[in-house]
Amino acid sequence: MSKITEEEVRHVAHLSKLQFDDADVEKFTDQLGKIIEMVELLSEVDTEGVEFTSNVSDNLNFMREDVALPGWNRDELMKNVPESEDGYIKVPAILDGGGDA
Repeated sequence: MSKITEEEVRHVAHLSKLQFDDADVEKFTDQLGKIIEMVELLSEVDTEGVEFTSNVSDNLNFMREDVALPGWNRDELMKNVPESEDGYIKVPAILDGGGDA
């Protein structure tokens, strides 16, 4: 049985540029461990002869006419963003050394 360690959780958090305190790392390690256990348990299910299923409901694609509708009011939308510049949403750089995009 695979087990995830706190070190692995910290590593993934680092790669994701997320910061967690020790209590959160412990909590996420426990949660991720349970998820891994569940996935491993599911891999034990015998699916021999079971047809592939991509949708478990009877819903089919619902189509509508392709009609142009007015968009949202940009000024109203921009009121909800924490920071903007020249009409664009400003976000922090994701890559190291990416500067202030």
